[in-house]
Amino acid sequence: MTERVSQGDVFVRHPGNPIITAADLPYRANSVFNAGVTQFEGETLLLLRVEDRRGLSHLTVARSKDGITDWRLDSAPTFVADPDNHLEEMWGIEDPRITYVPEQKRWLITYTAYSSAGPLVALAATTDFRSFERLGPVTTPEDKDAALFPIRFDGRWALIHRPVTSHPSPAANIWLSFSPDLKHWGGHQMILPARQGGWWDANKIGLSPPPLLCDRGWLILYHGVKMTVAGGIYRLGLALLDRDDPRKVLQRADEWLFTPSEEYERQGDVDEVVFPCGWLLDGETVRLYYGAADTCLAIATAPLAGLLTWLDEHSA
Repeated sequence: MTERVSQGDVFVRHPGNPIITAADLPYRANSVFNAGVTQFEGETLLLLRVEDRRGLSHLTVARSKDGITDWRLDSAPTFVADPDNHLEEMWGIEDPRITYVPEQKRWLITYTAYSSAGPLVALAATTDFRSFERLGPVTTPEDKDAALFPIRFDGRWALIHRPVTSHPSPAANIWLSFSPDLKHWGGHQMILPARQGGWWDANKIGLSPPPLLCDRGWLILYHGVKMTVAGGIYRLGLALLDRDDPRKVLQRADEWLFTPSEEYERQGDVDEVVFPCGWLLDGETVRLYYGAADTCLAIATAPLAGLLTWLDEHSA
């Protein structure tokens, strides 16, 4: 059985996709998708977004020795919303992105807390993926698609996120903000605007996995939403930020890199969606974990060098 390559895709889909579905959970749920990923105790660890049968989401841990097969899922939800003590989690918690921070010797997790006023970015910390310390909201609604860099820049932490603006017209662009203490944020700056018109990433874009450090800088994978008469299509593109100053965008591809093409990506609770919240660099190979059609979780791989070559070939 060979891995499948769709025309134009650098990422190669695993032949066993989807790798995790709701049927793999040891408890009842509607869907599994949009997982954060990290290496923990010699294994690949996923923090899955699980939507229950009410329509609200929580997070559940899955572990695998090879990061592809034989997933062991926690017997009950691992990290659940706590609206009694955290009103910003009124309608669940979604889309975790995991960053290991060597300075703090722990993992920091950005996630979307869905409040009655809309989604916002919240932060949590863990050392064992069993207990979690909530560090609280770090943005106001409407804001999501956030991830931390693992290091400071000139003494400040940096957060990529996606606020939604209404002036001069509704748009969702990628911003960068800075903090001395992970609590107070400022220095806000837009770094990737959504394009306009008929582009694949017009009007609405957002960060996908956390930034990946390579020799040339911070590699950014982001999603763009193309609105059609049949609905939105979520596709993925690449950009590169400066290694020492992530406010500087060095490259941005014009074309999309990865698009829904398989049945499990094109049909589900939300059709035409590929949406990753995590990737890992395994030697020289990037493993991408992505939600498909808001229904299941899949994996694709690509050589890091191949991604950078593709970016060179498709950047203006």
